[in-house]
Amino acid sequence: MIAFHFPPQAGSSGIQRTLRFVQHLPALGWQPLVLSASPHAYDKTDADLLADVPADTVVRRAFALDTARHLQFRRRYLGWMARPDRWISWRFDAVRQGLEMIEAYKPDVIWSTYPIATAHVIASALHRKSGLPWVADFRDPMAQDGYPADHRTWQSYQRIEADAAARARFCVFTTPGAARMYQQRYPGMAERMVVLENGYDEESFSSAPNAPAVPLASGRPLVMLHSGIVYPSERDPTQLFEALGRLMQAGTLMPHQLRIRFRASVHDDLLNSLAQTHQAQDFIEICPAIPYRDALAEMLDVDALLVMQASNCNAQIPAKVYEYLRAGKPVLGLTDPNGDTAEALRSAGLNDVVRLNSADDIALALPALVQRIREGRATQAHPLAVQQASRLGRSTSLAQLLVKAVNPVP
Repeated sequence: MIAFHFPPQAGSSGIQRTLRFVQHLPALGWQPLVLSASPHAYDKTDADLLADVPADTVVRRAFALDTARHLQFRRRYLGWMARPDRWISWRFDAVRQGLEMIEAYKPDVIWSTYPIATAHVIASALHRKSGLPWVADFRDPMAQDGYPADHRTWQSYQRIEADAAARARFCVFTTPGAARMYQQRYPGMAERMVVLENGYDEESFSSAPNAPAVPLASGRPLVMLHSGIVYPSERDPTQLFEALGRLMQAGTLMPHQLRIRFRASVHDDLLNSLAQTHQAQDFIEICPAIPYRDALAEMLDVDALLVMQASNCNAQIPAKVYEYLRAGKPVLGLTDPNGDTAEALRSAGLNDVVRLNSADDIALALPALVQRIREGRATQAHPLAVQQASRLGRSTSLAQLLVKAVNPVP
């Protein structure tokens, strides 16, 4: 399993996908071997999740540098040194160590996971040198319209995805929209494009700290939580802040009724600037990152949850959506009603979906949702939808896919 995002890396929800597969696969007949990067290549580290890696898991960490931090001169570096990504240096020692692991452990299949594209570069090299079948876990689309913005980086992404489409036994995506996009892009390989969604980890929720909730009847503000990164383009909160400013000016919704908490947004300066511009700062709480299980406990403790996803990500679903389902709280989805995120929410029985790019729609929907939550009338996710989204269920699907990769039907 070739994965850049693996403990002790911190700051990306993507770490959960590989980590939980590593936890659950042994009980399903597969023993993972992990090939990751040396920790100094990570922007941030946190030992919190290292204890979740099973003690008998073989983990190799190949030498890697972050071009932007380790190879810059006077805050600049050459573009080719960061294509397809800033960790391309990981490739060289990872291929060497991967070949050693193949020789020592005789694995049955190679699995690699994006969004660090270099992982697929490494996997392709190991596949070509060893002949082992390869499963390329794309998660989300790679080369998209306007992304990456740098044309040469876009070309490198296109080459990598085309190589995976041609060589990998299966290409795996986390949403139906992403799989359809690649089935249309590579029609000759369409039957090898499959969906394996993200999910939540029940054991992590069960071990999360439990704090007694303060009832809304006490007169406190309703707390709505956005947990995780606020991307300036893909999760642009501008229209939300404009709606909040309008509602306060009209007296329709006031800060003593609602607080929106942004936890670990990464872009705190952007949030503060937008709040001041639209005079919505009294509605907003901006809070630092906390350990993973504490973040889950916070989802269980607040009154409602917020997800934002712009229409340029219609073929993507934020991984935290599945944790939101398990938390059992009302969810406000600010997203394109035609996108995969909206469909995932509606399929779970959560119908509070409003366009992220419409202050008018948000200003209309938000007070009504707050009122329904206070009156106990807001909907929550269907139990069956929650059950189906567990990481154990996703790992079972992966185990079945690995069997097909090793033993293809003639």
